[in-house]
Amino acid sequence: MPRRRTPTTHACELVTDPDARKDADRLAASIREAFPAGISRPALRALANAGFTGLHALTLWSESEVASLHGMGPKAMGLLREALHVTGRDFRP
Repeated sequence: MPRRRTPTTHACELVTDPDARKDADRLAASIREAFPAGISRPALRALANAGFTGLHALTLWSESEVASLHGMGPKAMGLLREALHVTGRDFRP
């Protein structure tokens, strides 16, 4: 049986502050070309906020560390996994 999430009392800054959302979207747009097509904006924001500038940087992190970033979902993880595989790279073990 799936665990139920407990409700949180805080709201994400990107939801409550339109300027923070714009800044995060600009940052995500600056790295869009470095990652595979189809990655969502929340996932790009997560990657940008973590300091990733390209696929090569993902090799320094484990798959579970990247997946734990707020905004990373299963689709984005699959696209990143496949892109690394195609280039002969992988997440850190």
